[in-house]
Amino acid sequence: MGHRALVAYERPDRLYDLRHSHWGGAELELVDRLGERTPLAGGAVDPEVVADSVSRERILTDFLDPRRYEALYLVEVDGGVDPYRVAWLGWDGDDDRPADRGAIVGVAPGENDREFRIWFRATKTVLGDLIESGRLGRREARPYLEKRVRSEYDAVRYAYCEK
Repeated sequence: MGHRALVAYERPDRLYDLRHSHWGGAELELVDRLGERTPLAGGAVDPEVVADSVSRERILTDFLDPRRYEALYLVEVDGGVDPYRVAWLGWDGDDDRPADRGAIVGVAPGENDREFRIWFRATKTVLGDLIESGRLGRREARPYLEKRVRSEYDAVRYAYCEK
């Protein structure tokens, strides 16, 4: 399956070119490997461009499928790299929605990232158990999860629509 990441390279015109990394979402290790001299992180990022000239907003809504990607890297023109964890705010069987809800959370590689992943997985598992037991409906669980991830981790929510 891999640990997929979307890598967005900022251009001088403030738009982004997007590339894919099959394993870059595991431990956010690309933060230290992406640079001016190693824009493809030594082969960890596919050279093929997924999309070019994309606005920052469209990265989320048109390309960052929260079911597919675990991480997003925004590589700034000056070479700085901002890593984000991608969180899917839904459950299997959520087929009634026209868009998948997702959130991105700015985290640092290491303990901060690990803490978020454990917290999110635990919170979502408990809510999933409540849904399965019939004590909470999906319509109530989803906004609760969105609110918690936003309040606990200052997440940016978005709706991804597959084109």
